[in-house]
Amino acid sequence: MTDLTSLAANAPKAELHLHIEGSFEPELMFEMARRNAVDLPFNSVEEIRAAYDFSNLQEFLDIYYQGMSVLLQEQDFYDLTWAYLTRAAADNVIHAEIFFDPQGHLVRGVTFADAVGGIARALGDAQTQLGISSKLIMCFLRHLGEEEALKTWEQAQPFLSLIDGVGLDSSEVGHPPSKFKAVFAKARKAGLHLVAHAGEEGPPAYVWEALDDLQIERVDHGNRALEDAALVKQLAAKGMCLTVCPLSNLKLCVIDDMQNHPIPAMLAAGLKPCINSDDPSYFGGYVNDNFAALISSLPLSRADIEQLLRNSFDGSFMDETDKQAALAKLDDYLVSAP
Repeated sequence: MTDLTSLAANAPKAELHLHIEGSFEPELMFEMARRNAVDLPFNSVEEIRAAYDFSNLQEFLDIYYQGMSVLLQEQDFYDLTWAYLTRAAADNVIHAEIFFDPQGHLVRGVTFADAVGGIARALGDAQTQLGISSKLIMCFLRHLGEEEALKTWEQAQPFLSLIDGVGLDSSEVGHPPSKFKAVFAKARKAGLHLVAHAGEEGPPAYVWEALDDLQIERVDHGNRALEDAALVKQLAAKGMCLTVCPLSNLKLCVIDDMQNHPIPAMLAAGLKPCINSDDPSYFGGYVNDNFAALISSLPLSRADIEQLLRNSFDGSFMDETDKQAALAKLDDYLVSAP
């Protein structure tokens, strides 16, 4: 590893953009399929990995939803979440903010209690056993529309003590954030944090809508915000974090080459990006792999890497005391790191 790659790999960090269903490694998927007697259209781990070749977001989503079909019991959600958390700990992640998609499970007859219960139990164990703090963010699937999102919001009411925020994910183009204004208003009134995927494949207008109509606190992706100078100025003025996912951008053809990734432009414009893995089992790497891919392809400085690491904590929903403690831990590391 280069010095900067080692610096990033060994640093304490937060991950703020991680879909737990997208951390499904093929080996675990096969194990759960056998356990739950679910037939998969693949005969081997190798066949699954070969299928992880996408030309756009929708092709990925098709196999993503297929993969989650093996998640049926509370223990399945625990095992999936715990598998991610152990990988995250190996990457020196000390805080994780995790997305889950309840609508993708409810439609299959899985109870809300089993899905959120298994995830939350693993998050609790990670705090005590791995030293990883966490937040759980419930995402609405934008292709299902706001009526279905509102139904899901009602089903979530008994479990809000386990949920820290709401988000918006799935197929972006044709499903602008403004369609979800009412359900986000309910979540805001309930005191939850608000985030949304915007500006990945969708235009800068979607980022504006997420800011103005949903009143989000963080932009997930946000690559295409750079196309609108006024939007860049607004995001910089707000100090709003962009949860950028480099390997995902490459795998889904948002960029054609890692050498063309917009991270340097974001930093130069005074934006606050941080590095995340999105759906790591599908996109070829966890958070340290994303740092390594950027560092090997772009002329990033040590100051850039340090800023990206700090942004991961600054952009988190940790309470202020915990946030400052995490930043102090990072600063201690950076002072002593070669």
